[in-house]
Amino acid sequence: MKSRIDTTLELLHTASEAALATFSVKLPGYPFVSQVAFALDEHHRPVLLVSGLAEHSKNLADNPRGSLLISRTLADGEIARVTLTGEIHSFQPEASLIARYLRYQPAAERFLQLGDFGFRRFEIHRIYVVGGFGQAGWLEEKRFASLSIVSSDAEQLLINSAQQTLPAAVRLLGVDAYGVDILMKMQRMRIALPAGPVTSETLLAALHSTFH
Repeated sequence: MKSRIDTTLELLHTASEAALATFSVKLPGYPFVSQVAFALDEHHRPVLLVSGLAEHSKNLADNPRGSLLISRTLADGEIARVTLTGEIHSFQPEASLIARYLRYQPAAERFLQLGDFGFRRFEIHRIYVVGGFGQAGWLEEKRFASLSIVSSDAEQLLINSAQQTLPAAVRLLGVDAYGVDILMKMQRMRIALPAGPVTSETLLAALHSTFH
């Protein structure tokens, strides 16, 4: 049975879209749910690129609190899912984070040319994770925030060293302290990494065992 942390990381890293719930301005007292694309920063926090004209952007300008749901149907018909609650704030990302976002969401590059699109980051307060039947519970933000990270600069060096070793049909999206995200046949996959520092050697060994 996977831990809550492992389930949360796998769901977050293999999804490209999520359901976002905000507090409606147009209909006070009611939640408003929309679909958004996202990628993760080095701390595994969701980053959104959204239009200021979007209904959820108007809602967040009035009240930054929101909830994000990511789910996946399992082979036995159960649904693994993680619900994030917290606040979603505008911010100006560094160039390395924009590059990471575009590796995961390449179609979003055209939105960067439009003046009304901006980045927002989900600041996680609490996490509720369901790994399957009878596998549910809360995950404290401080436990999630204490996860080891790979800096943006270190990640880019790892990607540069590993991408050329992969089959042409496989694209490396990102590397973190717990796994590698790849895109193959339009499907995201996550390869777990062994515990300990992430080096070119450990990364190449994990990729080699998967593709050779």
